[in-house]
Amino acid sequence: MSKTKVLIIDDEKLVRWSLQQKLSREGYETESAPTGEEGLNLIREDGYDLVLLDLRLPGLDGVQVLQEIKKLDREIGVIMLTADTGIDRAVECVRLGAHNYLCKPFDFDHVKVALERAREELKLRREVTRIRRQQRRKFSIENLVGQGAPMRVLRELIGKISESDATTVLIEGENGTGKELAAQAIHYGSQRASQPFLAINCSAIPENLIESELFGHERGAFTDAKTAKKGLFELADGGTVLLDEIGDMKPLLQAKLLRVLESREFHRIGGTQPVTVDVRVIAATNRNLEEAVANGEFRQDLYYRLKVIGLRLPALREQRDDIPVLARHYLQQFAEEYGKPAKQLTAEAAKILQAYDWPGNVRELRNVIERLIILEHTDEIRPEHLPAELRLQTKPNSRSIIQLPTDGVALVDVERELIRQAMERAAGNQSQAADLLRLERDALRRRLIKYGYLTSTPEVSAASC
Repeated sequence: MSKTKVLIIDDEKLVRWSLQQKLSREGYETESAPTGEEGLNLIREDGYDLVLLDLRLPGLDGVQVLQEIKKLDREIGVIMLTADTGIDRAVECVRLGAHNYLCKPFDFDHVKVALERAREELKLRREVTRIRRQQRRKFSIENLVGQGAPMRVLRELIGKISESDATTVLIEGENGTGKELAAQAIHYGSQRASQPFLAINCSAIPENLIESELFGHERGAFTDAKTAKKGLFELADGGTVLLDEIGDMKPLLQAKLLRVLESREFHRIGGTQPVTVDVRVIAATNRNLEEAVANGEFRQDLYYRLKVIGLRLPALREQRDDIPVLARHYLQQFAEEYGKPAKQLTAEAAKILQAYDWPGNVRELRNVIERLIILEHTDEIRPEHLPAELRLQTKPNSRSIIQLPTDGVALVDVERELIRQAMERAAGNQSQAADLLRLERDALRRRLIKYGYLTSTPEVSAASC
């Protein structure tokens, strides 16, 4: 692990020499400068983790140097060294971003403790920064994969929502379309990204508990409320709350939520003091809320309050051209996650994926690809590797399955061609081919013999079992 780099900026040569010697023995990598200007040049050239900075310096004084350091890198931990008996200026430095201050003459043990604390805080800040960057990448709008018009429009709209000050957003879409991912993309692409993103499933929590989960409670508000508790809205102050499955929220709580959205304030259960918060509320649902309103199951005023900006996520069957793109994206993602070689998707397998209706949408596709990465050890994904339900589905279509050519066709030729295609798709497996053609296996076998695809010798190959 690399050493912590400490820069000592002090116009007293003895102080610089003494600190360098002692800190080097403690395992720090040290450098020193007699003036603020020289110290700033060293920081620009090499960068440092911590700075011991004298308050009184020739030229730029310690306060000015501190301000310049924070412009260069806000994460650098700065400890002020002061010989003043009054500490007003040192306190001002702390307000400007210094981690701590030490009064001269100081005991080296105090310096060591101050540096250790600053180092730990620096590690924590850098870890928080790393996690936030990771979250921004993980939940970036670019993770909404797709090249078709529906996804391009969706990404553009999410980008606009992220940049806006809209405090309520309604996301509608079937299960598995990625509503939570869209909500996270909105949050992590906005100015609220450094604040919490908290989600709750309104249908998964009992009715008698969900109000406490959302708004918190005071001690003694009800049985077992032995301590006060902050709710989701309070914990997410400054950030975003996702109310998933909002369509299942009970009418009484709908009324309370409406008041919160209107006033941005609420009372904890059992509390008398109002709590004011600044949160963006994103509601998500797989229900048709307009129908729920018409049926008296959802408040109309809450519906319109939530739908300041509405977002509808398309079902996967509505963007079939993007299915192979998504499949290849997940093949790459899971190969990296499980430390396995990347797999290629054959054109035949891609066609089967496109023909399937995906009732579970993107979530179902993602799960299928993850299973393929775990179980299959070939370099490419072929039709026979896909789950049976994908290979056997006949896509519903209001049109005829087969169009009769204008000049007609021999029925025997149609049957022969369909049997050939079924055997090809099933990779020679007669049972699977028979399922595709909705035939008994013996009936298919008779036709295979009839059209010369199989001899009448009663031998069964391993591939046909």
